[in-house]
Amino acid sequence: MKNVLITGGSGGIGSALCVGFAQAGCNVAINCNTNKAGADRLAKILSESYGVSALAVQADVRNRQAVDEMFDVIDSTLGSVDVLVNNAGIAQQKLFCDITEQDWRNMLGVNLDGVFNCTQEALKRYMLKAHKGVILNISSMWGQTGASCEVHYSAAKAAVIGLTKALAKEVGLSGIRVNCICPGVVQTDMMKSFDAQTINELKAEAALNMLGTPKDIADSAVFLCSEKARFITGQVLGVNGGFVI
Repeated sequence: MKNVLITGGSGGIGSALCVGFAQAGCNVAINCNTNKAGADRLAKILSESYGVSALAVQADVRNRQAVDEMFDVIDSTLGSVDVLVNNAGIAQQKLFCDITEQDWRNMLGVNLDGVFNCTQEALKRYMLKAHKGVILNISSMWGQTGASCEVHYSAAKAAVIGLTKALAKEVGLSGIRVNCICPGVVQTDMMKSFDAQTINELKAEAALNMLGTPKDIADSAVFLCSEKARFITGQVLGVNGGFVI
């Protein structure tokens, strides 16, 4: 049974990822930063519903010491991390000239530094020694195309794509696969403030005339991290309903 660490695991897409991997028979470590109570509830549900081991572990992925301590906890409970899903992320809409230095640092800190910190720790502790492992990074379609009023977000997510491709080339001979998913517009709590007209306009932008669900992302993630995808690495999968083609 594989052990999976999912960062940002208590959010909309994150919780769906946790459920998807638990359904596939994996033990799940649920990383969270602020919503520890929600992560604890999710861990209990996963254990009771799917018969896997699950635990919630709190850490700000921007902070390397916190990440190291998180891995210590996982190591002492589940053991080695076989699959790392770098899902933790934040978003913000702002005109470029209104972005503050702190906005920029926060955005890159969570969305990029977090990927670096967790990935390097997983590689050093487990994957390189075991000569196996899977890393999956969650980027965004805006990392592929750029989004007006989301320059800092787009820049961070584009960097995740570059990191994915370069790292896949570096660790492939060590039996480690690295891939990336770029979600499109997904129905999460972040969209509750959108009115019906805006939702319909977003649907119309997609070739399938529909929005995604967190489960759509989770299903793709479980596949990419499974043995069925053993010949896939360094790839960027757009799960966006044809919003970006």
